[in-house]
Amino acid sequence: MKQKKNLNKLKMSFSFLKNFRGIDSGFLSNDLLPPLGTRMNRATKLRRQIVSPLNPCYRAWEIFLLLLVIYSAWISPFQFAFLTYKQDSLFIADNIINSFFAADIFLTFFVAYVDPRSYLLIDDPKKIAIRYLSTWFAFDVCSTIPFQSLSIIFTDHNGGLGFNLLSMLRLWRLRRVSSLFARLEKDIRFNYFWTRFTKLVSVTLFAVHCAGCFNYMIAERYGNSKRTWIGAVYPNFKQMKVWDKYVTALYWSIVTLTTTGYGDLHAENTREMLFEMMYMLFNLGLTSYLIGNMTNLVVHWTCSTRNFRDNITAASEYARRNQLPSNIQDQVLSHICLKFKTQGLRQQEMMNGLPKAIRTSIANYLFYTIVQNVHLFHGVSEDLLLQLVPEMQAEYYSPREDVILQNEASTDAYILVSGAVIIGKASTGEMFGEIGVLCGKSQPFGVRTTEVSQMLRMSKATFLNILRSKPEDELTVMNNLFKKMKVWRSFDIEGQQDPSLILKKWLHGKPKGDCTSCNNDNLYGHTLKQESTVDISNEIMLNNENENKLNGAHESVANRYGKGSYASSSSTAFSKRGEAIKSDKRVTIHANFREKQIPKLIILPHSLEELLKIAGEKFGDGSLTKLVNAENAEIDDISVIRDGDHLFFSSERLSE
Repeated sequence: MKQKKNLNKLKMSFSFLKNFRGIDSGFLSNDLLPPLGTRMNRATKLRRQIVSPLNPCYRAWEIFLLLLVIYSAWISPFQFAFLTYKQDSLFIADNIINSFFAADIFLTFFVAYVDPRSYLLIDDPKKIAIRYLSTWFAFDVCSTIPFQSLSIIFTDHNGGLGFNLLSMLRLWRLRRVSSLFARLEKDIRFNYFWTRFTKLVSVTLFAVHCAGCFNYMIAERYGNSKRTWIGAVYPNFKQMKVWDKYVTALYWSIVTLTTTGYGDLHAENTREMLFEMMYMLFNLGLTSYLIGNMTNLVVHWTCSTRNFRDNITAASEYARRNQLPSNIQDQVLSHICLKFKTQGLRQQEMMNGLPKAIRTSIANYLFYTIVQNVHLFHGVSEDLLLQLVPEMQAEYYSPREDVILQNEASTDAYILVSGAVIIGKASTGEMFGEIGVLCGKSQPFGVRTTEVSQMLRMSKATFLNILRSKPEDELTVMNNLFKKMKVWRSFDIEGQQDPSLILKKWLHGKPKGDCTSCNNDNLYGHTLKQESTVDISNEIMLNNENENKLNGAHESVANRYGKGSYASSSSTAFSKRGEAIKSDKRVTIHANFREKQIPKLIILPHSLEELLKIAGEKFGDGSLTKLVNAENAEIDDISVIRDGDHLFFSSERLSE
């Protein structure tokens, strides 16, 4: 059992290393962009003896050398100022490190490079050698030569200033650290802010370390030790411990760098004055570099908050100057606040930058289940949903924000993902705006959020284009729409036509957007009598029986439609009036000379006799015989009446 557990742990470790290597190759190694055209699919094959600079083993070798570079950068100035070079453990360590860098010089002759003009890997050994010899070869060799070891041979173990200065050429290796930070700033596994911050701190500490070591070296080699910056305070400083001398040098360097200048340690001779002047001039540039970079990092954090406050101030001033109502002011400010909270997500900006296949996969993962459960899409094919979901845009709305205004031109349909809105009452998965979009009329009712809500928005043009490409699903969607409209018929709407009659217009190829059954401006407005807030989902349950009957008629029509023909079903299957109404004109009738009588909105019948009869029933007056329009022109033919006309009735005795 223990062996099995150990084996599982070993497999997990290898799996982790494999994943890490995959991440490394995916984010770090693929730095080369292939050229456009057919050559981009050609596999890059290097010569047998040539190593790719993107090879993971070579990258590991570079990281190992970076650790040695950090050691060299610290020990070289310290050894130059505080230590007497001799054959000890430090001598052995330096020579071992030099041997590693010598091996790297040899290896560089077999490492391919990227041509800056063609952006291709060059694996020709001659070109690699010529390029290296003409660029960094001389500097790499000088930084690898063991000058300290040579000083022991040529100076009788006493060392010399010249050899010590030549040994400082090892600092040339720091260029590798600069390349490392340049790569880390582009590596998404590391935070950009902390990478930049670490780089700035490292530069500062290295400058402080070098300045302290060099200044002590000047004092150490000056003839009169008491006339030095450290000898004036500690006359016997040469007998101090190395650690104490190093801390004192760092103290002076930091105090000078920060321009604090306590005055306890200061230049005592000309050499020190010259060095400190150069150091302070260097500090001007270094301080500017540090302040500029830190300012950019901090401003990047705070600029969004500053812009947010500016937008709030501008919106408040605009509202006061134009005396906007308080509810509109609240909506504007809430929208700006919500935008500030969500701007860090940058969802749409990120999605637009991705290929369509990836956008589709993300959208289906996040929203497919929600769209699938929407009442309007019950029974449609999976292909239709897969086309609709990627075209939807996720948006946030603040509390008490108007999403749709009543009588607003229909441009979009919405699906509520989270939150709550007032239609009657809508919950997660409800859709609204579809009546205006599918029927081409202005929105029959307004929609307002009650809390922070997330919605999926889809444009009218996109919705209709996708529906037209799927005729069978188009019929299913309209069938579901009719069932929803059937629920709304529980409201008392004068003269509202049976929603199932709209199906005829869709089956006979009438253009979408001309669905006149969806009443125009006030489908739920003119004579709507609603006692209390209606929960749509509850109404659907209460009207289940009627909907099932209606759905049977729809299925009958759908079967005929699928065979390429259509025939009207019985009149009782489509209407409760006893006869299918073919006219789609809506008119408003008035009882003349009766100002207290409320006008009625009705569907125009087939003849004047029927119209007079309906008017008599509505107004309780069977003697109505005369009909005029709003221009007081008498009407004697039903065909001249237009949709939306206002008609006035009177009897003969009143007209006399």
